[in-house]
Amino acid sequence: MTARCFADTNLFLYAASKDPADAGRKAAARELLGKEDIGISAQVLQEFAHNASAKKRLGLEAAETETILHAMLEYPVLPVTGKLVLEAHALQQRYQISYWDAAIIAAAHTLGCTILYTEDLNAGQDYGGVIVQNPFARV
Repeated sequence: MTARCFADTNLFLYAASKDPADAGRKAAARELLGKEDIGISAQVLQEFAHNASAKKRLGLEAAETETILHAMLEYPVLPVTGKLVLEAHALQQRYQISYWDAAIIAAAHTLGCTILYTEDLNAGQDYGGVIVQNPFARV
């Protein structure tokens, strides 16, 4: 299982959002998610499930969230393993970032991704061959 690009949770949340304030980000997210060679991790699925219901401004009903989760399973999904947790911990210490961000980077690395789409880390930062791109920087 490999992919060239890794999509963080925020892409899926913006793509699904019904909040008019997210219109620009929604379009950008949908364009990127429609491209080939995108991978995700089980963590992304978990974060989406949680935030889709917790962030009421998104306007998502439980049935819609479930439908989107099923659609997300069409992407290569890396499971959370003990090895991934250890790699994330090492990245957290090395780069002084949150464990959760480190786990996303570790998953991207494990999938063979060279690009990580997220707004949560510094755009342009190279994390051992995984380079961050903020797809919303111009939105």
